[in-house]
Amino acid sequence: MAAAALLASALAPCRAMAAPDPPPPNTPPSPDAPPAVAPPDAPPAGALVPPAPLTPLAAGYPDGAHGDATVRLVLTVNADGTVRSAVAEEGPEPFASAAVAATSFRFAPATRDGAPVAARIRVEVRFTEAPPPAPPAPPSATPPSATPPGATPPGAAAPAPAPPPGQPQPLEVTVRGELPPPGVSTLSRGEVRLVPGAFGDPYRAIEMLPGVTPIISGLPFFYVRGSPPGNVGYFLDGIRVPYLYHLGLGPSVIHPGIVERVDLYPGGYPARHGRYAGGIVAGETTPPLPDWHGEGMLRLTDVGGLVEGPFAGGRGVALLGGRYSYTALLLSLAAPGVVLDYWDYQARLSYEVVPGGRLSLFAFGAHDYLADEERGERIPLFDTTFHRLDLRYDHAYGTGSALRGALTLGHDETGIGDGQRALTRSLGARLTLDHRLRDDTPIRAGIDAVLDGNSFDLGTDVDPPPGGVEQDDDDPFSDLFSTRHDVTVGGYIESDIAVTPRLRVTPGLRLDLYHSDDTAALAVDPRLSARLSLAPGVTFVQAHGLASQMPSFIVPLPGFRPRLGDGLQRSFQSSAGVELELPEDITASATVFHNAFFNMTDALGAAGLDMAERAATRRALGAATGVELSARRRLTRRIGGFASYTLSRSTRSFGRTTQVTSVDRTHVANLALTYDFGRGYRAGGRAVFYSGLPQTKGNGSIPPPGSGVPGDPEPTAGGQPQWERLPPFLRVDVRLEKRWSIGEAGWLALVLDVLNTTLSKEYVPTICGAFERCEPEEIGPVTVPILGLEGGF
Repeated sequence: MAAAALLASALAPCRAMAAPDPPPPNTPPSPDAPPAVAPPDAPPAGALVPPAPLTPLAAGYPDGAHGDATVRLVLTVNADGTVRSAVAEEGPEPFASAAVAATSFRFAPATRDGAPVAARIRVEVRFTEAPPPAPPAPPSATPPSATPPGATPPGAAAPAPAPPPGQPQPLEVTVRGELPPPGVSTLSRGEVRLVPGAFGDPYRAIEMLPGVTPIISGLPFFYVRGSPPGNVGYFLDGIRVPYLYHLGLGPSVIHPGIVERVDLYPGGYPARHGRYAGGIVAGETTPPLPDWHGEGMLRLTDVGGLVEGPFAGGRGVALLGGRYSYTALLLSLAAPGVVLDYWDYQARLSYEVVPGGRLSLFAFGAHDYLADEERGERIPLFDTTFHRLDLRYDHAYGTGSALRGALTLGHDETGIGDGQRALTRSLGARLTLDHRLRDDTPIRAGIDAVLDGNSFDLGTDVDPPPGGVEQDDDDPFSDLFSTRHDVTVGGYIESDIAVTPRLRVTPGLRLDLYHSDDTAALAVDPRLSARLSLAPGVTFVQAHGLASQMPSFIVPLPGFRPRLGDGLQRSFQSSAGVELELPEDITASATVFHNAFFNMTDALGAAGLDMAERAATRRALGAATGVELSARRRLTRRIGGFASYTLSRSTRSFGRTTQVTSVDRTHVANLALTYDFGRGYRAGGRAVFYSGLPQTKGNGSIPPPGSGVPGDPEPTAGGQPQWERLPPFLRVDVRLEKRWSIGEAGWLALVLDVLNTTLSKEYVPTICGAFERCEPEEIGPVTVPILGLEGGF
C-alpha cells in the first residue's frame, strides 16, 4: 500500500472544519464576553490557504515492484478542487508512474480571503511493500457470539480511530468533472514534452493525432479530415491565432510553458467553436499560480524563458516569457546569403479584484523574417508579424459556474516581397457564460463581435481606387483581397443533458452574421453530439454539425483575409465511433467520419480543376471519408506510447469533373514509444508514415490543367491509367533526455531531439507540359537536430 503526506508549509494539513451552530439571530452579545479576536491560527488578510485533501492521497503498489520508495509529485489544483496536472519531480520507476496515474484526488481548493483560487502544491507519496502473509492463526477458543463488546472480531479490520474529543469532523466535498466532447483529442503539456520530433511544443505534436494529414513532412500546415489548412482555426484561450509555427521548421509561436493543453476538434465540434469550416485547434493557458516558478531553454537554434510570480500580497500574478532565434548565425555558415530570424513574446497580468473575480491582461505575439542577402543588400521574401492584447474579467460563482467578458485588439501583417503587403487590424468583444443548473446540467452560451480593418498593397506606385484594389484579370489576388472593413457578429448556446444515466446528449446552435464590402451572409449552424455507455469501459460516441466560414487563403498567413465575394464556405461534418478503456492504462478509439464541403476555396486541393493561377479563386465541392484508429498509454508512464492510423479519401468537384485532391494521402500512421530508464534517463522514438501524393503520368496524353494533379483515376477505354502514387514517405524521430533534480523544486535537463534521423527524402508532384512525362521533385533530406539545455524551478 502507499500513503501520502503534504510537504512543508504549502503541504501542511489544512482541513475544512464544521463550524459550531451559530447563535440565534439578533442575540445581543454578553456583557461579560471578551472582545472578538481572530483565532490564533487564522491566516492574515491576503494570505493563501493551501488546498486541503478530502480523500486519502494514496496510490496502489505497482505490480512486479519490490521494496519501499518515495515519489514527490507537483500537483496543480484548480479553483474548483480538481487536479489539473501531476508531474513526478522525484522518485524511481515504476513507483513514479503509479503515483502520477493515481491523482484522482479530491481537494478543498486553496483560498485567499475566502475565495477559491488555483494553486500548486507538492505531495510526497510513500510506497511500502506489504509484508509476507502471516501463518494462519490457530482456531479461537472464543466463539464468535462470545466476542466481548467493543472488541474486534478475529479477521476483521480494526476500526478507524475516533477523532479527539471536541474536534469537529471534516466536511466532505465532491468535485464534479466534465466529460470531453465526443471525438476531441487532447495533448497535455506533460506528455507533449516527451514526444520525439515535436521539440517540446504542444502545437507541433498535432501532426501525430488521427485525422491529420501533413502537406509535406515537417511543414506546420495540415489537412484535417479533408479540410485545407486555411479552413482550420487556431485559438488560444478563445483568441484567434493567425498561425502556429515559426519559419524554417521552427517551434510554435507560443511558449510551451504557458500552454496547459491543446485540444484538436477534427469535426462536429461544440457550438462554442465556429467561423471555420474545417477542424479547430484550441489551446488553453495555465491558470495564474501564486508562487514563484519559471523555466528556460538554451538550444542550438534559439533561447527562451518564462517566469511567473505573485505581487500585491498574492492577489496579483505576473507572467513574462518569450523566445529569440539566432538561426541566422548558423545559416550564415551553411547557406550564405539566406537570412532567417524569429521571436515571440507572452505577458500576463492577473489581479483578484473581488473574491471570485479576476481581471487579466494578456499580450502575446510573434515575428518571422526570411530574406536573401546579396552584396550587403537584403531582399525580403517573407516578413510576418502578429500581436494580440486581451483584457478579460473572469468571475466564478456557485458550483462550477463562471462568467467571462473580454476585449481583444489584434494586428496581423505580412510582406511577401516586391513591396506586396497585407494588413489586418481587429477589435473584438466577447461574453461567455458557463452555468450549472440545480440538477448539475451545464448551460454554455456566448455572444461576440469582431471588426476587421483590412488593407492590401500590391506593391505598385498607383494608389488603389476607393473601396479596394483595382481589378486585374492577370492577377488573381486582385479578385480576392481589397481594402475594406469586415464585421462579424454571432452567438451560441449549448448544453450537456443526461437523458439516462448511460446516455448524454449535447445539442447546440450557433448563429453568425457576416458583412464584407456590400455583401452580407447569415450562417445557421446546428450541432449535436452524444455519448452512450455500452458497458464498463466501452462508450459509443457520435458528433454531427454544420460549420461556416469566410473564404480562406491557401495557408493561414497574417493579414491575408479574402473578401466575402461569392459567399460563405460551408461544411457538414459527421462522425461515429467507439472509445475503449483497456487494461494497463491504455485507451483506444475507432471512428468513421464523412465530411461534405460546399462552395469551398482550396487552391492546393483543387489545383487540377483549373489553371494554377486561377486556382486561388475557384470554388468547388468537396468530400472526405475515412476511418481513424488510435491507442494511447500516457507518455509519462515508465513505458508510454501513442499510435494512430487514418485511412481516408478526399475529393474535389467542379461542374462534372471530380478528382482526388492534390494532397490526398490514403494512409497516414504514427507510432511513438518512450521509456524511462530511471535516474533521470529517458528515451523515445517516433515513426511517421504516409502514402505518396498523386502524380499525373503524362506519356503523351493531355493531363488535367495546372500541374501533376490527377483527374479520373480509372484508365480511358483501352488506355493506361492517367495517374499514379508517388513513393511513400517514412521517417523516424528520436528524443534523448537526462534530467537532474536541484533542491526541492529545481530541475535541469539535457535534451537531444532529432527530426528525421533516417535522412528520408520526400517526393512531390511537379508542373509538366501536355506531351511530356511528369517527373516528381525530390525534397530533402530535411533533418533537424535540436540539442539544448532546459531547466526550471
